[in-house]
Amino acid sequence: MLEHDRPVTRAWVLHPTVKNDRSARDPDAALDEGVSLAAALPDLEVMGQEVVRLPKIHPGQLFGKGKIAELKTQFKSADIELVLIDGPVSPVQQRNLEKEWGLKILDRTSLILEIFSDRARTAEGVLQVEMAALSYQRTRLVRAWTHLERQRGGLGFVGGPGETQIEADRRAIDMQLQSLRKQLDKVVKTRTLHRASRAKVPFPIVALVGYTNAGKSTLFNRLTGAQVFAKDMLFATLDPTMRKIELPAGDEVIMSDTVGFISALPTELVAAFRATLEEVLDADLIVHVRDISHEQTEDQAEDVRAILTSLGVAETAPTIEVWNKIDLLAPEARDAVQSQAVRSDDLFALSAVTGEGLDTLLTAISELTKDSRTTEVVNLGFDEGKARAWLFDQGVVKDDDQTEDGYALTVHWTALQKERFTRLC
Repeated sequence: MLEHDRPVTRAWVLHPTVKNDRSARDPDAALDEGVSLAAALPDLEVMGQEVVRLPKIHPGQLFGKGKIAELKTQFKSADIELVLIDGPVSPVQQRNLEKEWGLKILDRTSLILEIFSDRARTAEGVLQVEMAALSYQRTRLVRAWTHLERQRGGLGFVGGPGETQIEADRRAIDMQLQSLRKQLDKVVKTRTLHRASRAKVPFPIVALVGYTNAGKSTLFNRLTGAQVFAKDMLFATLDPTMRKIELPAGDEVIMSDTVGFISALPTELVAAFRATLEEVLDADLIVHVRDISHEQTEDQAEDVRAILTSLGVAETAPTIEVWNKIDLLAPEARDAVQSQAVRSDDLFALSAVTGEGLDTLLTAISELTKDSRTTEVVNLGFDEGKARAWLFDQGVVKDDDQTEDGYALTVHWTALQKERFTRLC
């Protein structure tokens, strides 16, 4: 029996791809990622996997009749209970395929929701998962939902105790969403207070971001000594963890570990987990951790950059890249990566497992977050009380003169505090 005493579900992973679709990701790499997604759930055992190449998408059943029959035979012989389709599946396609195969089907979004539910730890994370799942199910009226009465972890997409299906009509879902929003409002208010208190601490925030499974949590653990769940699986971390660390020069920063990004993350989930990534929004320095040993490392990096841009932080905070897992490279490739890092000011090659290269990274973080202060005059209108209060809360105001148009404040602040003030206003 596996974690949480859940029964093991025998699963098969399919990645459908349309032939001659030049915009599609490499199908073999995409299938590998789909299998990794499945492995992130402790109660699934992947018994088989396949890239299904299609001349076109069939609107009613996704696959052609011949392929459906062939797969049905494979599933029956392998005693499969669940089929994971790594891509979008419409409600009609899902219903028809489940009827044809006599099996449960999860599409990519449903699977990611299950993983998010299994990993979420904070009150806000749990509520965001519930709301994302309900919103998704509301658009798929052929689905049923059990997670409101679940006796197991997860969202009811995968089987388990208490699996009796309850029809999810719009009114019931909307009532539950309304209740969850009220709970979330309370949690967010508490979290906002915590963030406000952190803003008064004159320590820069350094956020570790990167593609899921890039080694962020392993690096975070080595730098901070914290015991954050770090395992070779996708989405090992969902809720941000923050720790204060002392840099070699003696100055201190707050280090934040965040949820891993992933390609083709459904828009519903990006919105739901914006709060989970809120530490990135406040970051003074973003450390983009890459698994440089991965075949798709450049594609993964582009996905991360795109999400940072969508969050609006790509242009507001300096970013450096950490090329992690150099211990997994062949000697020649490793030398090339390290040589490239030496020639660049914003690129660092290291191994979070062995610790090689960490000293150079920490020295750079210290330089980039150095606490040099300047004195300036800030002019505010009478209607900008919030900004004026923020400056006083920071303890940077040295003189406060009233003018005809408002206030002239003489401030003595760091570049990071100035940047935060600019973002606030």
